[in-house]
Amino acid sequence: MTQNGDVQQYQVEKLKIEIHPTREAAAAAAAQSAASSLKQLADARAEFAVIFATGASQLDTLQALTQTPGLPWAQIRGFHMDEYVGLSPDHPASFRRYLRDNLARKVHMKEFFEIDGTASDPEQACKEYAALLRAANPQLCLLGIGENGHLAFNDPGVADFNDPLDVKVVQLDTMCRQQQAAEGWFGNLEDVPERAMTITIPALFRVPKLIASVPGPRKAAIIRRTLEDAISTACPATLLRTHPNATVYLDRESSAQVMDLLQSMAVGKI
Repeated sequence: MTQNGDVQQYQVEKLKIEIHPTREAAAAAAAQSAASSLKQLADARAEFAVIFATGASQLDTLQALTQTPGLPWAQIRGFHMDEYVGLSPDHPASFRRYLRDNLARKVHMKEFFEIDGTASDPEQACKEYAALLRAANPQLCLLGIGENGHLAFNDPGVADFNDPLDVKVVQLDTMCRQQQAAEGWFGNLEDVPERAMTITIPALFRVPKLIASVPGPRKAAIIRRTLEDAISTACPATLLRTHPNATVYLDRESSAQVMDLLQSMAVGKI
């Protein structure tokens, strides 16, 4: 463990963890790390791709990042992780709408590729998005962790650490859908779509750097599982412990159930 003022840093296997005193401080740190990576990538490449996450956990990070001056947005091809099947892009819960409002309309990227959740053939739309993603070869991914441990919409029942696909249609589990309703994106559970299109685990893990923003008390239990459970699709986020360059940014609320674990570990501290 290391401490830098109010920030505590740990490492569990390969996964780096930063614990900040507030949600805003954690988001600012995640955004600062992302901004540094964007500048480094821009110095080395004429253009490059970045995957962006959505959801309540990402709002502060995206706000801090889009307000950071001097970033090379004109060199960036943007992608997002997932979208509900059949949901209009004008719906308040649409991830296309979320990223238009919180990212694409605030900065001027070279391109931003949206997942077409209303495509007449979702499977074909997944194949087309997968081809774009593989050709772009993303170098940075901003992500979160779901309350059931999902990464993107790879819920425990559909997550595959050796998935042959890069983008696929999935069935959302009840806990995932309950989270979407509880966060206020939908009026009730019945309104939450049952299917979504998502980037798969192997496609996410090909990205060289992952920055995960996971604030708030609702995430405390899954953060403990992420660090403590055996690595398996029962909690897909456990696989983050194997990525060579992944950092999870927590606040005091989301880290509440892991402080004893982190402080008592005999190995893996920095």
